[in-house]
Amino acid sequence: MAAAEARRGFGGLLSALPARWLPPPGRAADAESKPLQLRVAAECGLRVPRTLITNRPGAAREFANRIRGPVVYKPFTPIRGTVGGESAAVYASVLRPEDVGHPSIAATAHLFQEWVPKAYEVRLTAVGGRLFAAEIHAESDAARTDWRSDYDSLRYRVCEPPAEVSAGVHRVLARLGLPYGAFDFVVTPSGTWVFLEVNPNGQYGFVEQATGLPITAAICDYLEEDEG
Repeated sequence: MAAAEARRGFGGLLSALPARWLPPPGRAADAESKPLQLRVAAECGLRVPRTLITNRPGAAREFANRIRGPVVYKPFTPIRGTVGGESAAVYASVLRPEDVGHPSIAATAHLFQEWVPKAYEVRLTAVGGRLFAAEIHAESDAARTDWRSDYDSLRYRVCEPPAEVSAGVHRVLARLGLPYGAFDFVVTPSGTWVFLEVNPNGQYGFVEQATGLPITAAICDYLEEDEG
């Protein structure tokens, strides 16, 4: 209760300031919904993985049978905590066959997706109409499933998104009312870009430090623009 009141109280005071926000707090909160993101991305022309949201073990098993390949579980929001005195987090996980359809799925909603074969991933940071894209090459098994689980194994390289992907990203931002977004894509061995998600408050510093992309400067430029 105290945390919720602090968000609404102190957070409410911040959002009430007559300032230019990147991103606007209300729109950012709305845009964090993964089901909404996937629908909007598909409608805006981006390729998205086949996805199921359910709490029915049987439905999860049927989905896996239709996929005829590995199935990934993803939490809807970041899950972090402490287990046995050690920091722990839940990342995207490739499920074992015996886990698909497990009775524990009935406890709450789960997000399942087809596993998309990847040559590498891309973090594309959009700031006020400008796009900054970097390839993320994972060199450990854990990072190849979810690169957030092993930052030390990652290599980065600046890249240029295909024109149709750039156009789709701009359409997604317009639909969600966002001037900023950290987009995650898988790039398949054949070169197809597949949308995974967009974080309205996504971190960018690690990409800028590794590649020199001028994301901070773009943010400052946006915040200094005259809206009038």
